[in-house]
Amino acid sequence: MSFKSQCNRHQQYLMQLPKIPQSVAGFSTLFSPLDFRYLLLEKISSATYRIYIIALYLENDEGGQAVFSALYAAKKQKPHLDICVLVDWHRAQRRRIGTALGMTNADWYYLMATKNPNDSVPVYGVPVNTREAWGVLHLKGSIIDDTVLYTGASFNNTYLHQKDTYRYDRYQCLNNRELADTMLQWIKKSLLQDKAVNRIDQQDPSARSDIKYYTRKFRRALRRCNYQFQAHEEHESLAITPLLGLGKHSLLNKTIYHFMLSTQYALMICTPYFNLPRILVKNILFLLQQGKTVEIIVGDKTANDFYIPEDQPFTMIGSLPYLYEINLRSFLSRLQNYINTGQLIVRVWMHGQNSYHLKGLWVDNEWMMLTGNNLNPRSWRLDLENAILVHDPLQQLAQQRFDELNVIRKHTILIQNFQDLESISDYPKPVRRCIRRLRSIHIDQLLRAIL
Repeated sequence: MSFKSQCNRHQQYLMQLPKIPQSVAGFSTLFSPLDFRYLLLEKISSATYRIYIIALYLENDEGGQAVFSALYAAKKQKPHLDICVLVDWHRAQRRRIGTALGMTNADWYYLMATKNPNDSVPVYGVPVNTREAWGVLHLKGSIIDDTVLYTGASFNNTYLHQKDTYRYDRYQCLNNRELADTMLQWIKKSLLQDKAVNRIDQQDPSARSDIKYYTRKFRRALRRCNYQFQAHEEHESLAITPLLGLGKHSLLNKTIYHFMLSTQYALMICTPYFNLPRILVKNILFLLQQGKTVEIIVGDKTANDFYIPEDQPFTMIGSLPYLYEINLRSFLSRLQNYINTGQLIVRVWMHGQNSYHLKGLWVDNEWMMLTGNNLNPRSWRLDLENAILVHDPLQQLAQQRFDELNVIRKHTILIQNFQDLESISDYPKPVRRCIRRLRSIHIDQLLRAIL
C-alpha cells in the first residue's frame, strides 16, 4: 500500500470522529503559568452556577491554598454554586516524595471543611487503580460555567508560578457550552456515581482496603468509557473532539496513533520526558522514511521535576532524568542522518531552575491535540487520560498556534548532533553508580514504565 493511501486512511479516521463546533472567539491560548493563575482565580470569583476542578492534585502550599480559598470564597458569596474538586485518591493521601512529616493533602481538605462547616466544597478522591504506581487520575480540564480551562498542570506553587520558579505547561481556555456539558456529564455519571469514588475531605475517609473491590470494578468500567455527545457534520470550520483513554487499546491511544500517521508535511511533538511507547517511535521512523518533517521538543534533564542538583544528596529517584536523556541520545544516534538533512528537528527546553511539563501534538497546521498525556508507557497503559482534538481546516487559530510555538521554542537549544547530549561517562559519580546498579537488575526499565 502506498504512503498516500495509508495517509488517506488515517486522515479519514480523524475526519470520521464526532465533532463539536468551536467558535474562534471562544478559543484562547495563554502563554505563561502566571497568566493561567490569574485567569483561573478570576473565573472562580466570577462563576455563576458551577465550578468543577479536576487535577492530579491540589497541593497544600501557597499556590494550592489560593485556589482552594477562592473556591470557599465563591461558595460563601454565592451559596447556590455547584462546586466540586476531583483529585487522585492515592496522591491526596500521601506526602510528597522525600517528605516524611506534615499533613497530607487529604488532611488539609478535612481541616478546610471543618473551618467552613456552612460552605460545602466537596473533594472527591478517584482511585484509578489499587495502587498509585499502577495508575492515577490524569484527566485535565476544569469546568467553570460554560468554560473549560484545559492544561496539563496541577495546582501548586510551581505549576502556578507562585514563587520564584515555575513549571511550564500549555494553557487553553475554551468557551463552549456543549464541550463543558459533555465533560461534566461524564464526570457525574462515570466518576461521582461510582462506589470507588468517595469524599476525602471528611473525618474518616475510606481506606484502600475498603474500596479495593470497587476500585477493580471501576477500572474495568473506565476502560470502556468515552464522552457521549451529539456529533455535528460540519467539516469545514473550527471543531473539537473530546477524547478519553485508559489502557493500551483505548480510543485516545488509537486516535494518537492515527493522528501521527495522518501527517502529510510536518508533525510536531512536545513531551516532558523522552520515553515514547514503541509504537509511537515506529510512527516517527515511518514518517521520516517517507520524507516528512518531525520536530520534537523535550525537557532537558535539569528541567525535569525529579532532577537533583549536584550539590544536593542524590537518591535513586534522581536517576530518572538521566535515564530519559540516555533514551533520547540513543534514539538520535540512530537517526543522525535525518538531523543532518533537517528532517528531524530536536529541541531541548531549559530555563534556569524552572521545569518543563508541556505536552501536545501538531499536524500540518490543520490539526492540534491538547492533552495531559505524557506520551510514555505509563500514560499509554496505566493512567486515566483525556485530550481535546482540534481541527482547524481554515487555519483560524494560526496566529495563536504561531505565538504559542514561538514561546515554547524560546528557551530551547537545537540539538545538531546526538553527541551534544551528555553520555553516562559525563554524569556525576553517584549518578553513574546508580544507573549501573539499576541496569544490572533491569530496574531502570521498570522505573521508566511506571514513573
